[in-house]
Amino acid sequence: MPLSVPEQMATLARGAVELISEADLVKKLETGRPLRIKAGFDPTAPDLHLGHTVLMHKLRQFQELGHQIIFLVGDFTARIGDPSGRSKTRPPLSEAEIQANAATYTDQAFKILNRARTEVRFNSEWLGKLTPAELIHLSAQYTLARMIEREDFSQRLADHVPLSLHELWYPLLQGYDSVALRADVELGGQDQKFNLVVAREIQKSYGQAPEVILMMPLLEGTDGVQKMSKSYGNQIGILEPPNEMFGKVMSVADDVMWKYFDLLSARSAAEIEALRAGHPKAAKIALAQEIVARFHSPTAATAAAAEFEQVFAQRGVPTDVEESRLPLPAAGQGLVDLIFQLGLAASKGEARRLIIQGGVRINETVAKDPKHILHDAGTYLLQVGKRKFHRVVIGE
Repeated sequence: MPLSVPEQMATLARGAVELISEADLVKKLETGRPLRIKAGFDPTAPDLHLGHTVLMHKLRQFQELGHQIIFLVGDFTARIGDPSGRSKTRPPLSEAEIQANAATYTDQAFKILNRARTEVRFNSEWLGKLTPAELIHLSAQYTLARMIEREDFSQRLADHVPLSLHELWYPLLQGYDSVALRADVELGGQDQKFNLVVAREIQKSYGQAPEVILMMPLLEGTDGVQKMSKSYGNQIGILEPPNEMFGKVMSVADDVMWKYFDLLSARSAAEIEALRAGHPKAAKIALAQEIVARFHSPTAATAAAAEFEQVFAQRGVPTDVEESRLPLPAAGQGLVDLIFQLGLAASKGEARRLIIQGGVRINETVAKDPKHILHDAGTYLLQVGKRKFHRVVIGE
C-alpha cells in the first residue's frame, strides 16, 4: 500500500538540513503523480566516496516511494568546476579526464540505486548544443549584482583573488539542467544552496514551476572534522577493499557515527534508537557491516568483521598480509625508505612522522628512530598505523 503524504514527508525529511519549501513538496506529493527528482554529480575524480552517497541514499528513498529519479552526470559543467566553497579557481580538467571519470560513476551509483528505474543523463546533451543566442538569453535571467552577492565570490573579490568569468556561468548552467529535465525536486549538499536557489529562478524565467530544494548535510570524514574529501585524506571510498572499508568505518568517532547512521543506513529510526541504547562499539560494527555489505557483499562484511576482531580486538595479524622480496643494500635498508618504497606512506616525510609518533612496528616492536637501519637479511613484519601490514623478505 502506497505511503500517505505525511509518511512520505517523514521519510524524505530524515537527515535533511533544509527544505525549500516543505509546503511546495507537500503540494507536489498530493498530486499523486511520480515526481522527477534530480541530483547532479560532476565527474571531477574517478572514484566516489561515502560523502557522495548521501545524496544517492536519499535518491533511493524517493525511488522506493515510486518517484522518477534522474542521476545527472555533469560532464559539461565539470569543464568549469563547481566554485562552491572554493577560494580560488579550480584547475581545468581535460576532456579525456572527464570522460574517464564519468565512465565509472554510473556503475558505482548502481551499488545503491535501482538500475532499471534510474534515468541516467549527461548534461552535455543540452548544454553542448546551446547556441550563442540561447546562452545570451540564459545569462539575461540573472543579474551580476546578485551573482557576486554569493559569499565565496564576494570574498574572493574582497581578497583580490581572481574570479574568472566562466565561474559565473556555473550556477546558470546548473539551473538550465533543471529546465531541460523539468525537475520537480533537486537534491544537493548544504554547500550548494546558492546554485540550487538560482535554479529555481531560472526555471521560473522559462515558464516552469520552481523545483523543491532538499539539502543534505556534508558528511565528515574519518577525522570527524573536515568534510569527506580525497584532498583531505579522510575519505572512505566505495571501491576500497572490504577490510579497509570496515576498518575506516570503525575508526570514525562515536558521535560522528550516529550521523553516518542517519545519512547512510537503511535501518529505520526505531532500529537506530535501539542501537543507541547499546554499546557504541556494537553499533559501529553493525554500521561497518551494513556499509561493506552494500558495496561488496554480506559474506565480505562478515569476513571483514572477523578480520577486524582478530587484528584489533585480539591484536593479531591479518590473514592476507601482502609480501615483498627485496635485496639487502650494502649499507643496510633504511626504514623510512622501506616504508615509502612499499607504499605504506605517501612520502618519506610522512614515513618519518609516523615513526616519530610511534606508529610503526617491526615484528611487533615499536620503532621510534627515523634513522633506523635494517642491517641483517631476514623476514620482517611491518605495521604502519592501525591497518597497514606488510611482510618483507630482505636479502634472502
